[in-house]
Amino acid sequence: MSEIIVTVFGTSKARPGDSEFELAEALGTLLAKNGYTIANGGYDGTMYAAARGAASMGGKVIGVTCTAFKSSANEFVTQEIPTDALEGRLRKLVQLGEAYVVLPGGTGTLLELAEVWELKNKRFFAADKPVIILGEFWKPLVELMKQQDEKCDKCLSFAADPDEAVEIINRILI
Repeated sequence: MSEIIVTVFGTSKARPGDSEFELAEALGTLLAKNGYTIANGGYDGTMYAAARGAASMGGKVIGVTCTAFKSSANEFVTQEIPTDALEGRLRKLVQLGEAYVVLPGGTGTLLELAEVWELKNKRFFAADKPVIILGEFWKPLVELMKQQDEKCDKCLSFAADPDEAVEIINRILI
């Protein structure tokens, strides 16, 4: 199997012991166990957790960082791709992904979700490029958006847990 990259979006604010952190770490572990490379923002929170999970299985982790943050990538990143601005960082994360998993997060994660959701909704992505929302966090937003476009959620996949997210990816990409 050639390298398949799954881009994981989520909050930088989660810490060990937080449910979001544990969710991201379990996801990273399962993705690497199934042979996937993960890409994320390369810093703290769920980015760190997913990278640590992937590293525990010997997985490859691509960290797309931003020089504006003046921070170093976390120690689990095996390949760093530095960018100069947030827009370039998001563009690179989107380009790298053959699947996307969206974890709970703040406005940065909202921006990432909106980007891949709209690209998928307008069919700029192939049908076999899944956008997966993991957990319940974003469901109220999806329901709100359905008031404007009742079919806007049809291009999304929803997973209750990391196992289901990986099952969706396996079913679509393998």
